Amino acid sequence: MNLQTPVKDSQLLSELGKSLVTGSLSNQQVLSETEKEAPIKILPSANVLKIGGQSFIDRGKAAVFPLIEEIAENLGSHEMILGTGGGTRARHAYSVGVDLGLPTGVLSVLGTFVSMQNARILYYLLAKHGIPFIEPVQFGQMAHYLKERGAVIFFGMPPYTFWHENPKIGRIPPHRTDTGSYLVSEVFGAKSMIFIKDEEGLYTADPKKDPSAKFIKRISVKELKELDLQDVVVERPVLDFMEIAKNRRSIRIINGLVKGNLTRALNGEDIGTEIYVDS
Repeated sequence: MNLQTPVKDSQLLSELGKSLVTGSLSNQQVLSETEKEAPIKILPSANVLKIGGQSFIDRGKAAVFPLIEEIAENLGSHEMILGTGGGTRARHAYSVGVDLGLPTGVLSVLGTFVSMQNARILYYLLAKHGIPFIEPVQFGQMAHYLKERGAVIFFGMPPYTFWHENPKIGRIPPHRTDTGSYLVSEVFGAKSMIFIKDEEGLYTADPKKDPSAKFIKRISVKELKELDLQDVVVERPVLDFMEIAKNRRSIRIINGLVKGNLTRALNGEDIGTEIYVDS
């Protein structure tokens, strides 16, 4: 029996593929070539919703139940990926950990488990609707869950755990639940990234502490960084990631305590604050 001559690997590879196989991945010219092909949007119909720990779950039934009802009302109309924050309990864990001298990577683990607890709380409250809670290892099943149930729940803390980078200042993990939720929207090419807070959106200062704080309806990342505000409604690393994003180059912050705001945001209405990256 005559065997066909095997096709050489080089014949199966594009010019870019050959350069990646034979070149160095620290070569800036080789790396720049990988930007020519735009990444696909894996879940373009999904909306990533970040539910604040302090904003909602720490407030208890009065805040959480109306939001749960509104999420349920949107099942079948919008695909939702629900991420949870850590809230006050995470801050308490960080304060104890810092006092004990624990490094940033260990503090990240502590914050992860608090965010996970909040995700499980949401799961139990939405269980009657068949909404599953998934951990990072189950993200490969997320598309199936979205098509079957219309929503999934995950904890917002990125799964860096001990591998978390040190911040420039202090020891608190810089990439927390806002960042983790945003990265899901970016990597999966989601339709939107909505941060559900207990404020209308971005202000020039914390409106809870400064009654003279002015509301900002729409602003670019560049303009926001130039303002150098003392208090920003989302974690600052989110702004850094937006500047190098391929898919998710805008985010929206809404007040989820107002009934109907979530539905309006899911429907694409211009409510709250939009932060975007200039094209």
